[in-house]
Amino acid sequence: MCINILKLISPIPVSVNHFLKPRAFIIYKNGKPVPQVTMYETAEAKKYKKDFIKIIKEQVKKQNWIKSDNKFQKYYVDCTFFFPRIDMDSNNTYKLMLDSITESESIWLDDVQACERTQGIFYDSSNPRVQIEIHPVDFIGIFPTVEHLDKFKSKCITCKRYKNNCSILAKACEGRITEDIVDFVCGSFKEIKVK
Repeated sequence: MCINILKLISPIPVSVNHFLKPRAFIIYKNGKPVPQVTMYETAEAKKYKKDFIKIIKEQVKKQNWIKSDNKFQKYYVDCTFFFPRIDMDSNNTYKLMLDSITESESIWLDDVQACERTQGIFYDSSNPRVQIEIHPVDFIGIFPTVEHLDKFKSKCITCKRYKNNCSILAKACEGRITEDIVDFVCGSFKEIKVK
């Protein structure tokens, strides 16, 4: 089986601690000042996004990445970090990195599809970076493999609910846990009677 894999090298993303900053302002309601706060993206975060999105688009084209329009398809995002300092935290970098990938509109529809995994943390002050490999996950919905889904569906097609777009199967393919399916057996199965 040929797996669609995309390899990227990202600059170190701006930490969530420096990604957004608060901006205070006053609005007036009934002639009285009411303080308000809004969050804005820092110049540093905007620069990272612009630079990384350019890298993403170049590599997607170069590596012939095939974007899926399936909003339920999940992707492993395997990252190896090479930080410039030992006091940096990989967990604080994922937000901006994944937002940039989503905004590139080249890899997935939304970062809710990302299953990020830190594969290693090293320190390289002369060449800080994040090495990233993105590829589809092995599971589909609640099913650990395509084979599990196919086996489940092969029984579904003999059920009365199947021809009416069974909501139980649809929810299972979306990854929703329901009381209807236990140990990959549907408790609401009603066999079609052959006349």
